Amino acid sequence: MARPRLPRPTDAELEILTVLWRRGPSTVREVYEEISAARATGYTSVLKLVQIMAGKGLVEREERHRAHIYHATAPQEDTQRALVRDLVERAFGGSATRLVMHALASERASAEDRALIRKMLKEYEGGAK
Repeated sequence: MARPRLPRPTDAELEILTVLWRRGPSTVREVYEEISAARATGYTSVLKLVQIMAGKGLVEREERHRAHIYHATAPQEDTQRALVRDLVERAFGGSATRLVMHALASERASAEDRALIRKMLKEYEGGAK
């Protein structure tokens, strides 16, 4: 059975999800400490966002002893795929070609990146040997 479609996370929610994907299940304090090491934020701001995310279904809470442990409900790859799909629809009129062309034009791809892209295209087309 297919997973229900989750709402698109905001930038701040995506930052929290990234911490949870990297660390695994974590307390709000642990998420706060990692985020605050990179930029100024308040503990209560992170707490409120995590609570909102739980309400949206982006994270789930486990109660262990006194600490509440949160984990992302969807794998990172699923969320990234949904975000790219949304970007392609909204910004590029549904054209994956236009997305790729803009991405390649905006930043020079290294020879290694271009080789990897070619390999991925061959695999996608079923031509990998």
